[in-house]
Amino acid sequence: MTPEQKLAQLGLELPAVAAAAGNYLPVVRSGNLLFCAGTLAMRDGQMTHEGQVGREQTVQTGYESARVAALNSLANIKAHVGELSKVKRVVMVNGFVNAVSGFADSPAVINGASDLLVAVLGDAGRHARAAVAVAGLPRNSTSEVQLVVEVAD
Repeated sequence: MTPEQKLAQLGLELPAVAAAAGNYLPVVRSGNLLFCAGTLAMRDGQMTHEGQVGREQTVQTGYESARVAALNSLANIKAHVGELSKVKRVVMVNGFVNAVSGFADSPAVINGASDLLVAVLGDAGRHARAAVAVAGLPRNSTSEVQLVVEVAD
């Protein structure tokens, strides 16, 4: 089963790729590595989850926001290489959680991205990871996800 078929089986579809919000590229390829810019919890140009975990959001809604952000990253990857089956391995996930001071459950929030990547890509979705709480994110997004991915030639 292809990653795109797995997405459909999960009842998910990749969102439209958003234009870069500044002077950067959504994906840069160096050799067989894709360095993916941070993606937010957005769908159709609108934020799906805004605010801080521990104030406006819960760990569960933060998890859902990280899942949306990861879907946006997958959409950028597919736009860059044509099909998700070219992903050999997700190497690294950097996850940022917009959270109140002292928030200690960032890993539980970023599991939303990690769980989605494994569900869609299987073992190729297993990765190293950082999950960091921050005081704010662009557009007041609840989460931001940044990936490094190895792809086939």
